[in-house]
Amino acid sequence: MPTLPAQLSADLATALNQAGIELPEGVSADVTAAQDTRFGDYQTNIAMVLAKSQRTNPRALATSIVENFPAESISETPQIAGPGFINFKVKPEAFASLVTDIARDTDGRCGMEKVANPKTIVLDFSAPNVAKPMHVGHIRSTIIGDTLARVARFAGHNVITDNHIGDWGTQFGMIIYGWKNILDQDALAADPIAELLRVYKTINDQCKADESVRDACKLELVALQAGDEANLEIWQKCVELSKQGLQGIYDKLDVHFDHWLGESAYNDRLGPLVERLIDEKIAEESDGAICVFFPDNKALEEKPCLIRKGDGGFLYATTDLATIDFRVEEWKADEIWYVVGAPQQLHFQQIFEVAAKMGHKTNMEHIAHGSILGSDRKLMRTRSGDNVQLTDVLTEAVERSRAIIEEKNPSLTDDEKETISEIVGIGSVKFAELSQHRMTDYIFSWDKMLALTGDTAPYLQYSFVRIQSIFRKLAENEGLDQAGIDTLLANATVALSEDGELTLARQLGRFAEIVPMVLDGHRPNLLCSYLLELARAFHSFFEACPVLKATDTATRDSRLVLAHATARTLETGLGLLGIRVPEKM
Repeated sequence: MPTLPAQLSADLATALNQAGIELPEGVSADVTAAQDTRFGDYQTNIAMVLAKSQRTNPRALATSIVENFPAESISETPQIAGPGFINFKVKPEAFASLVTDIARDTDGRCGMEKVANPKTIVLDFSAPNVAKPMHVGHIRSTIIGDTLARVARFAGHNVITDNHIGDWGTQFGMIIYGWKNILDQDALAADPIAELLRVYKTINDQCKADESVRDACKLELVALQAGDEANLEIWQKCVELSKQGLQGIYDKLDVHFDHWLGESAYNDRLGPLVERLIDEKIAEESDGAICVFFPDNKALEEKPCLIRKGDGGFLYATTDLATIDFRVEEWKADEIWYVVGAPQQLHFQQIFEVAAKMGHKTNMEHIAHGSILGSDRKLMRTRSGDNVQLTDVLTEAVERSRAIIEEKNPSLTDDEKETISEIVGIGSVKFAELSQHRMTDYIFSWDKMLALTGDTAPYLQYSFVRIQSIFRKLAENEGLDQAGIDTLLANATVALSEDGELTLARQLGRFAEIVPMVLDGHRPNLLCSYLLELARAFHSFFEACPVLKATDTATRDSRLVLAHATARTLETGLGLLGIRVPEKM
């Protein structure tokens, strides 16, 4: 089903054609949401855009457009405002038709069509290091990346998600040395990642204090890189144990990856890649190292990209370039998106520039994000100064939500409390992240994110639950089962006349307009803001327009359809954010 702006744009194009007005190349008959709905639901400035080329004033041109506007349009007669704006007020029956379609569609798309030209998009996000726990800083990349993957798939794109974990590098020299000398097998069995982190930290401290330990770690790394069987076996165990620990967190977050191709997957490609860049005169030797220089790029001309060190070692840039080769060759990527913190901006500028020199036409984007701060407005840390572990944040979110549920609704069963606290707690963490503009540094606050009022996940989840309670009460009052309710909704005729009904219907129509905008600039916060507006519109409607106590059955059934369409849209929208909804709270 085309969106309301798309339908109005088609009508506007018809009016322009009827008026004998031809659109210049690069100009389209765009219709956008009105800033002030007192004057209309949508508007266009096309008359002002075309006035100069048509050699007339905008209002005269707008008048000609309105006079030729098709009578069968979903809009009432358009109105001209100011210097030549044209405002469109959508007919109530058009809103009613939209609500009916959302409530009754079987594919759960809430009025949104799939893109006409889908792309293959590779999404690189989360990417923690092996043998280290995920900390609170990983929240942003993981949750933003997962949401963008969900939205892009919903839009109709072919999305490939890849967790490019850090499973290779100099740290493994220390970990392997520590594994052989200080590993506690019992601690490893009880909590593998915690023990591996202890080993790494201990040996790292020893390296700083004792040069002989540092040299021994280097030898272990060289042996690993040379294919030593014993060291490879230790490395493989570290990777597998880390993956198991990480998977537990991803399961709790309901985050899934199509691939886990870490840095090690590209080891065999690094040497040939560097030789290729040298042969093609993209890279050159400089003080024993191999670099790519950017004399034609002012931003990078004094910041060469190092791809092989003087001692023959490779770098992150080398691995990332080999990864791009693979993703383009094997997955036929049209676009590659990297959800990584803002401090890595220079790194991505460099590798994107090198990739272009290599002939890659694939569009690559660094989707940067800011940081999470503590109450002191500094990077969130524990009292000891360590990073706050992500698993601790999620556990506390669930525990805090359980305490609130115990207080608000003690009559729930223990199983219900456990399920709901998981849904609300995890959802709260996600929404607190996604509702911010991704480049904003924000302060992590338990009280704000778990509040049942305000801009929070619990408020949206409560809105869904409130609608479900309407249908539970309907079932009790009328003796209906789910099939009976479905029949009622299928047979009801939607008629909208009250302001609360029309405002809610208008918000429902905007879902299909907002979701595509999330991918334009990679802004999940737009969807969060929309869902909050939808929930507020529903609560205003519910207060002003009685549903089960409506004056007649036809009005009641119409409002039930409107409530059902709202529930479907809330659930779908929250689902795109990776947030579930409970049946009770």
